[in-house]
Amino acid sequence: MDDSDTGAILAEDLESSDSSKVCCCCFRVPQNKRPPPCSCPFSVTVEPVMFLSTFSMALQMPLYTQYLWDRFSEDVGYNNGTKGGGCNASTVHDPLQKEVETLTAHWSLYINLGGFVVGLIMVTLLGSWSDRAGRRLVLIIPSLGLAVQATVYLIVMYLKLPVFWFLIGRICSGLSGDFNAILAGCFAYVADTSARGSRTFRVAILESCLGLAGMFASIIGGQWRRAQGYINPFWLVLATNLAAALYAYLFVPETVTPDPEAKLLSTRHHRAIYRLYASDTPQGRRTKLWLYTLCFFLVVSVHFGCSDLYVLYELSAPLCWGPELIGYGSAAKHLAYLTSLMGLRVMQCCLEDSWVALVGLSSNIVGLIVFSVANTTALMFTGYGLCFLFMASTPVLRSKLSTLVGPAEQGALFASVACVEGLCSLVSSGVFNSLYPATLHFMKGFPFIFGAAILFIPAGIIGGLGCQEKKESTENREGSGIS
Repeated sequence: MDDSDTGAILAEDLESSDSSKVCCCCFRVPQNKRPPPCSCPFSVTVEPVMFLSTFSMALQMPLYTQYLWDRFSEDVGYNNGTKGGGCNASTVHDPLQKEVETLTAHWSLYINLGGFVVGLIMVTLLGSWSDRAGRRLVLIIPSLGLAVQATVYLIVMYLKLPVFWFLIGRICSGLSGDFNAILAGCFAYVADTSARGSRTFRVAILESCLGLAGMFASIIGGQWRRAQGYINPFWLVLATNLAAALYAYLFVPETVTPDPEAKLLSTRHHRAIYRLYASDTPQGRRTKLWLYTLCFFLVVSVHFGCSDLYVLYELSAPLCWGPELIGYGSAAKHLAYLTSLMGLRVMQCCLEDSWVALVGLSSNIVGLIVFSVANTTALMFTGYGLCFLFMASTPVLRSKLSTLVGPAEQGALFASVACVEGLCSLVSSGVFNSLYPATLHFMKGFPFIFGAAILFIPAGIIGGLGCQEKKESTENREGSGIS
């Protein structure tokens, strides 16, 4: 499909939000026809795919970290501090606990690195390929890959295979694009079907699906693991990934006319992304694109890096949380996606998007500082409460990146954004999972302080670009008035 075809599709979508959507009654709607009447006042498209995929990820991540902890505890004879009478403040200097923490952090790093390196390559191809082959394929293929990963994890748990096999499962998921490919497909779909003025809020709605799914999964996962162990929850992980693939196949209408000659393994996809970041038309676009991409990289890296450590931080002394409290903590973290959505909507009434992002970053910084010194359950939940707007910055950054490029470049843009997200996962896993065991001897919460310090960089860039954009807007209005 050439650029004019994409532009025509996007132009139609901007004129009528009815096109390329599925009514809440779940009818399949052809692209060139209006949907049938529906009793529901709103419609949905890729939101269920995002919800189901996020639910599976949020359900499995804390569980597999706890599984690694239990396996290594069993291997070294720690068993949550048997010598000290259980996990408590006195076990904080227990060498066996430190060994279990170090092994868990390092194997989490190896497993994540294996999946992210492979996924980083594949998501770049899949995202740009969707401009010609269609958006639905970028939703179906990664969902099936995540289902394969869940199957491998189940086999490991049933047979008690070495934890190395978790890495094999992650690589299988990475070969299909991993969860980042689903994110790329969903956000590209929203860009196809939304006007520029409403895009920030549409992106925020999609991101709120991340939080809603994560909140439910966290509560269910903690209680379920406590009652029945690890295996039964992972059957639900497998089922939700298969359901996401089935929904995308049956109920998500295509926004791109599929080209039967589109090739996945082609250098064309990488060239499209290169042209996107190399072109400076209109003037100044390239600088803003790179700066906003850098901000996105730093913000998401801190999100991913700290998320990898929350469970490990809570499992060990002095907090010594069990599965139930870990589930509630993860639910509180994901609840911030919904509070960020509501806060963003309210702040947009009186603030420009750049300042909304700065408020979100401030909320994140304060919360991370509290996490770094949290030695009680109450203080840990206070940190979660202070992060209630921490997700207000990422939809603003996605929207600003999207509005900097033309309608025919949206696929290449979100392919590159997905690539950046994969790189965020790669870098954050390496940095934070290595930093945590290396700093245990002098400050357990140092990685959170490190993350808070990093967030000052995107805050400065966004503030500077916001002032520049406001100045340019004022000059343009004055110029229009004079003419």
